[in-house]
Amino acid sequence: MNIFYNSLLYFQKHGFYVCQRIADRLGMRAKVVRTSFIYLTFVTVGFGFALYLFIAFWMRIKDMLYTKRSSVFDL
Repeated sequence: MNIFYNSLLYFQKHGFYVCQRIADRLGMRAKVVRTSFIYLTFVTVGFGFALYLFIAFWMRIKDMLYTKRSSVFDL
């Protein structure tokens, strides 16, 4: 069980914030988005998890390409 909790702690600290970012964009709570991903994963036998990883990868690439600059002088 210790391995399970260590991996859970790692993913909580170094997560991709996929659910939080989707919830912010849609104007809802992150808890609702997380539970919908969990239900989608159980109903579709893993498709929700694959979708989550795809969205996390896509957001990571988008963040790397479109960096937010605070001023004009950061160019």
